Amino acid sequence: MLARIEVGLKTRVNDSYGEATGKRIAADLQLAVDEVRTIKVFTVEADITPEQLQAAAAGPYCDPVTQDYSLDALALRQELPFDWCIEVGFRPGVTDNEGRTASQALALLLGRPLSDREAVYTSMQYLLKGELSREQATTIAAKLLANELIERFTILSHQEFVDQGGIPAYAPRVTGDDQWRVAEIDLNVDDDTLQKISRDGVLALTLDEMQVIRDHLQDPQVVKQRRRVGLGEKITDVELEVLAQSWSEHCKHKIFNAEIHYEDTASGQQTVFHSLFDTFIKAPTAEIRRRMGDNDWCLSVFKDNAGVIRFTQDWNVAFKVETHNSPSALDPYGGALTGIVGVNRDPFGTGMGAKLIANTDVFCFASPFYEDPLPARLLHPKRIFEGVRLGVEHGGNKSGIPTVNGSLVFDSRFAGKPLVFCGTVGIMPALVNGRPSEHKKANPGDLIVMTGGRIGKDGIHGATFSSEELHEGSPATAVQIGDPITQKRMFDCLLKARDLGLYSCITDNGAGGLSSSVGEMAEDTGGFELHLDKAPLKYPGLQPWEIMISEAQERMTLAVPPGKIDEFMALCQRMEVEATVLGTFTDSGKFHVLYQGQTVACLEMAFVHHGLPPMQLSARWTPPVHPELQLPDHPDLGAELHTLLGRLNVCSKEYVVRQYDHEVQAGSVVKPLTGAANDGPSDAAVIRPLLDSCQGLVIAHGICPKYSDIDTYHMAACAVDEAIRNAVATGAGLNHMAGLDNFCWCDPVLSEKTPDGPYKLAQLVRANQALAACAVAFGVPCISGKDSMKNDYMMNNVKISIPPTLLFSVVAKIDDVNRAVTMDAKKPGDLVYLLGTTYDELGGSEYAALLGGVGNNVPKVNPETARRRYEALHQAMTRGLVASAHDLSDGGLAVAAAESAFAGGLGLDIDLGLALTQEVYRDDVLLFSESASRLLVTVAPADADAFEQTMAGAECSRIGVVTSEPVLRISGLGGETVLVERIEDLKKSWQTTLDF
Repeated sequence: MLARIEVGLKTRVNDSYGEATGKRIAADLQLAVDEVRTIKVFTVEADITPEQLQAAAAGPYCDPVTQDYSLDALALRQELPFDWCIEVGFRPGVTDNEGRTASQALALLLGRPLSDREAVYTSMQYLLKGELSREQATTIAAKLLANELIERFTILSHQEFVDQGGIPAYAPRVTGDDQWRVAEIDLNVDDDTLQKISRDGVLALTLDEMQVIRDHLQDPQVVKQRRRVGLGEKITDVELEVLAQSWSEHCKHKIFNAEIHYEDTASGQQTVFHSLFDTFIKAPTAEIRRRMGDNDWCLSVFKDNAGVIRFTQDWNVAFKVETHNSPSALDPYGGALTGIVGVNRDPFGTGMGAKLIANTDVFCFASPFYEDPLPARLLHPKRIFEGVRLGVEHGGNKSGIPTVNGSLVFDSRFAGKPLVFCGTVGIMPALVNGRPSEHKKANPGDLIVMTGGRIGKDGIHGATFSSEELHEGSPATAVQIGDPITQKRMFDCLLKARDLGLYSCITDNGAGGLSSSVGEMAEDTGGFELHLDKAPLKYPGLQPWEIMISEAQERMTLAVPPGKIDEFMALCQRMEVEATVLGTFTDSGKFHVLYQGQTVACLEMAFVHHGLPPMQLSARWTPPVHPELQLPDHPDLGAELHTLLGRLNVCSKEYVVRQYDHEVQAGSVVKPLTGAANDGPSDAAVIRPLLDSCQGLVIAHGICPKYSDIDTYHMAACAVDEAIRNAVATGAGLNHMAGLDNFCWCDPVLSEKTPDGPYKLAQLVRANQALAACAVAFGVPCISGKDSMKNDYMMNNVKISIPPTLLFSVVAKIDDVNRAVTMDAKKPGDLVYLLGTTYDELGGSEYAALLGGVGNNVPKVNPETARRRYEALHQAMTRGLVASAHDLSDGGLAVAAAESAFAGGLGLDIDLGLALTQEVYRDDVLLFSESASRLLVTVAPADADAFEQTMAGAECSRIGVVTSEPVLRISGLGGETVLVERIEDLKKSWQTTLDF
């Protein structure tokens, strides 16, 4: 039977989702609609009777109190007034989470599992009332309601809908050839053909890499070994796809491990770096750990899915941040949802597995009010904004993990590719079955077991697609949609399996799917034998190479000892988690893959993991020079502050923050929003991982890509400093703080389409130099990280490159969460202190952008003096001497003062003449400079002497007082009053911009 069940709200019930859709149509498309009603459609393809269909409609698919259902057109039965009907549903093969749940509900109703040929699919009808043309209705469907990459839509006028009695039922099932085949590709061809093979196959392999593979296959010893397993001299499609994902920039980090010849034209310095990662990330962490000596709390760094540090004697913490930029550019919802549920699997697959306790997210978009013409295939930034927000919301909230920290960054260049950073913190026992939890190891003879979701075409070429710029050939199959409910059930099951000691090793099925997860785990044993025909599929018709590299979500790979497989499988069955034995880990030295007993891939493990020679790259640094800023002769500082508070990079992000659950698991202490009305911007999050303890974690980050236009060295230094400063402002100390680096860069490799590659690569070198210098100076080791190196859009001779961006995240231990400090001013009469010195550093600032320029005097970090300041402040906080603390960043002192004041519902009187400055002669420079390492602190009068003694030598100046009058009043360098603004007015300016 193929039938439809349509479910909609009763006519007397307000359709809030329809109303919200109508508002989006008006706001985003400037089209007027009188009313929008929505109807959920379930397309049922199953061997059931009409009575069973009726029971499903009346039972699990409909709430009889608020909804009506119909087995034909509900809109006609309810006699709803509308002019156009638009129905949107997923394309064949795209993950339909609601449809999957509906299928499970139908199976329960029937008392039997559905067959592979039975399923329920969902779609949504939008009934639009208003004077719209067909062209306008199509615009609404294509530009707002559906993403044509993954969804299809049908449009009918009211009369057309009536004439055909609604929209007929059809099943969006994948139809394909059930016959499997393995193609053999001849690589003994000319260079142009080699490049064509890579390009047409979305392999992202360079000519040099294709030549390395070709030459390897011509080795007589390799040919001899291949013939033993039934393979010839030509490479199979499975093998070529495996090598492409294994050697992709996304997985292999080729640029970070390249040999780089670096020239600094300003100093004349010429240096060869053999690996940015080894030189500027791995080595500094090793140096910091050597200094720690016996107190080294870093347990696992750079060798697992996430970094692991000691939290307490009995518990460890894992932290990882990932990017999902390219998929989010094509499908913001699915890309971001996959980003958050994907990074969830990183800490979970670290060591023996961690329970997930917190999420973070940082998004970089073009303005949601973007009005320039959009190049081909790009979605409007507002649509990307909303889709990403919703995807991360659904992934985090439905997984029961609190989202505790994040931010939004806006720049027009993120129209080419948004940046979607998602992070997850997990906690694990220090010992699991008597062994350190951070250790895991597969053993020869262990069984390869895949758990969780099934394999589909979604995510094919995800790793290689993310290793290129976005272009007209970017594949739709790279898009994935995650299912947090399936993943949560798997997590719960595997935590039990961990505690029962039922597996030896676990890892995530992320980029590259089984190819990556099994291949990496097999480095422990030296080989594996994998049978792809045993893998559970979402639908028939997948070819072996697709099964091997699909990145379909919600999957983990485990090594299970044969003696424990029965108990493991019984546990999974009991908890309704699909688990399948796919093969065996061996010590053969072979990456061996079979399908129905026939070898489809057999590669040397050493060649897969170590056969790729390092890239040889050139970098050349010439400092850019921008026009000097033209400062206004007589600025209206109050008006300027109002404008700055409303700028996208400064304004309130409450609209986004409120969508996320930061209370689930009950461990949040300092929330994303704080203050008298719980709407002030917290600098960092504080959580209690263990609810019977007051020991906590501080989670913060820093990101400032705008400074890259001047110098990426100072951009990176400011990002590191901002992350540390945010954590310190909330109560963290430097003695137990770890960092994560996430680099997102435009293509830095010289080519015809990237003639400025040496400059962009020099920018990357300088950012790494700053990261290393700051990490060592602050004593904050990097424990994990990730890079994304091809964040460009290239189509029809239009190229858009993101600004070079470093996100630096930190996690720190706080011994007593009761000592945590928030940013809001607390009491009238408290004294106001500015920590740090202000310089004439408007370069790259929000004020510079407001004035239409960039400037050259970028903020510069002095980590040695900053460290003394942060350590002194932490000592003062530990003694309870600090009432509030707020970091100075975007917008400088004026913005920080306004935020501290209106978050506390109080006023501030500030005298700029009392602030520590150097070569600052204008009030606007002092107010809006973004000099690094500064904080605004309030202290009770009774604690002032002790505070000032503690801060002696740390550049601390008393500049004002907290007032009960809700006014921000500032005296200038000349002693006269230069700014008087009511707090409620400043707050309104801050809250209005993103009040969608």
